Amino acid sequence: MNNPETDTAFAGSIPELYETLLVPLIFEPYAVDIVARLAARLPARVLEVAAGTGVVTRQLAGVLPAGTSIVATDLNQPMLDRAIAVGTARSVEWRQADALDLPFPDGSFDAVVCQFGAMFFPDKAKAFSQARRVLAPGGVFLFNVWDRIEDNEFADTVTTALRALFPDDPPLFMARVPHGYNDLATIARDLGNAGFAAAPRTSTVSARSRAPSARDAARAYCLGTPLRSEIESRDRSQLDRAVQVATEALAGRFGSGAVDGKIQAHVVAIDK
Repeated sequence: MNNPETDTAFAGSIPELYETLLVPLIFEPYAVDIVARLAARLPARVLEVAAGTGVVTRQLAGVLPAGTSIVATDLNQPMLDRAIAVGTARSVEWRQADALDLPFPDGSFDAVVCQFGAMFFPDKAKAFSQARRVLAPGGVFLFNVWDRIEDNEFADTVTTALRALFPDDPPLFMARVPHGYNDLATIARDLGNAGFAAAPRTSTVSARSRAPSARDAARAYCLGTPLRSEIESRDRSQLDRAVQVATEALAGRFGSGAVDGKIQAHVVAIDK
């Protein structure tokens, strides 16, 4: 069951749980990776789209020279509010914005960066065309997407566990959205349809996902993402049970103490 509205709804308690549980679990290693790639180009003007609660924004502010301007945007104001509350090492301009309709003039930035946001864009080519439009000639669009769910062990385990809890209508948000846009040929086609003439440069990066306990990882996925909305749409009273089922599955696979699993993503760079 697809639900475009809940698939992109990061509100209520989700921003807080996303920041405290999911960011250290899966996002921080890739934030370091993508900003290191961007910093090597020495951009003067950077736009971040789908900034979420600011894990990449904080890295940008800490690594890029003080003279580099940083504008961070997200569709969901509650996520930006959480990012602003956490803060950055130096001044950043925060803007609520839709990646499909960016409120910036043509050629405004030397780089557009997006961490794990492209999967959520309802029209990938349109979002990519907006990134291209706001790039100056010679600028770079740099983004990453999750690889197949089977290569991301915690997400795969949680999704499999919830199938058993809801056999007639399993909540497949993790497989369908975050891990549903991993085919490099499809990504290259969408970039071409967006007007990019160059060939994308891609690399696949594996890392480790670690949590103090299986329950922490289960809560991150079941409560800190729109998977929560999918669970509640089936049976709101089963939310706690879903966390417990996911906890048991993760503990059964990774142990009852601290847990450690593989995560994997593709990084894509393309020049204007």
